[in-house]
Amino acid sequence: MTERPAAHGTVGGQDGQPPHRSSSRFRLITTIVVIGAVGLAAWGIIERKAHYVHLARQTTEAAMPHVQVITPAPGPARRTLDLPANISAWYLAPIYAQVSGYVKMWYKDIGAQVHAGDVLAEIDTPGLDAQYAAAKANLDVAVARYKLARITAKRWKALEGTQAVSQQEVDVQAANAEAEQAQVEAARHEMERFQALEGFKRIIAPFDGVVTARMADVGDYVNAGRGDVGSRGNATELFSVADTHAMRVFVSVPQDYSDIIAPDLKATLSLPQFPSRTFKARYLATASAFNPDTRTVTTELMVDNPTGELWPNSFAIAHFEAAGDPNILILPQGAIIFRAEGTEVAVVDSTNHVHLVPVKVGTLLGKTLQILSGVKPTDRIINNPSAGLLDGDEVRIVKGTPGYNMPSEHAAKAKTGAARDGHSGATDNDDVRAMPEGGNAPVADPGGHS
Repeated sequence: MTERPAAHGTVGGQDGQPPHRSSSRFRLITTIVVIGAVGLAAWGIIERKAHYVHLARQTTEAAMPHVQVITPAPGPARRTLDLPANISAWYLAPIYAQVSGYVKMWYKDIGAQVHAGDVLAEIDTPGLDAQYAAAKANLDVAVARYKLARITAKRWKALEGTQAVSQQEVDVQAANAEAEQAQVEAARHEMERFQALEGFKRIIAPFDGVVTARMADVGDYVNAGRGDVGSRGNATELFSVADTHAMRVFVSVPQDYSDIIAPDLKATLSLPQFPSRTFKARYLATASAFNPDTRTVTTELMVDNPTGELWPNSFAIAHFEAAGDPNILILPQGAIIFRAEGTEVAVVDSTNHVHLVPVKVGTLLGKTLQILSGVKPTDRIINNPSAGLLDGDEVRIVKGTPGYNMPSEHAAKAKTGAARDGHSGATDNDDVRAMPEGGNAPVADPGGHS
């Protein structure tokens, strides 16, 4: 079969195109690939640089201490203080036995209302009775001897100056009569002593009150001056009687608050058994000396108890109020730095740099304390600064945590409502009252950080 000649136009290339066209297309494609590769590399370099700058900025910011700032608050117009108190009876008498014997009978049980002179119990004392009888007999003997000595001395006195007796014998008989008279007096005092002890056979109430304890029972042996001797030899009182028409309240006031103690001092008492009631107490006395172990002074108050609902040895919370000084600034204790240089606070300036400023502190007000000098009301002070914070360090200001180091929304509303009603619902120990409104809220950062 005869081969056909090649078609026209296929000469010079496989696809029939001229050789210079293939070279141009190849160069174009190569150029595009190279430009794309260069662009991709440039984009990667730029992106990596941007990430590096961003990472460097984040690292710098992370290395910068994060702090929360507060501003000093004015001191409270009224200082409040809650302290534990012990309620005691106006009079409390433990009654011990003054004679030895056995309890014959008791007549008043615990809780009984008694009057002064009421018989609480009787003691059977056969030994004392015998001693009392012997003392009376000895007195009778002494009286008889004194009568005989006096008659004898009188007769010898009548013979004085005669030749029948000497003056020496007359003087001896007179002295003997005086000696017998002295024996009568001694026997009479001994008899009266036992007579007084006989009176202690009856245990009586020393004043009007209530029997708070009865340790005696019929047949118990009691020892003179030592009360009821138990099986182990321990001595206890037979009865305790308390006068509860008014109660004494003892409170240990810390030294920082001792300036509130004055004759016009008043307190409000709260007791666990009366959760919805309070009792008014007034100043009675103070020890005027501090306990060296606790640095507190014992202060005595009194509260009327006409119905007897307050019982001795009750626990109470005494709530005190005293005038404060709003001109003195206060800060939370956590803002104070204690170092070798003294007491300081960390103040943040407008460029977010720290300056350690020495301050002079005053009275401790629970969780806050007075700052007498060193800061201004407009100063931004770091709350809870770290121990490694140094003067001149740059810091980053962050927001506080609601409910922890800044008032929660509910607490802020409650405080606003209390202020609208004209009183504060918090005490000096509350963070809300210790700081100004929004005092723990973040302060605007001049550097533009949030």
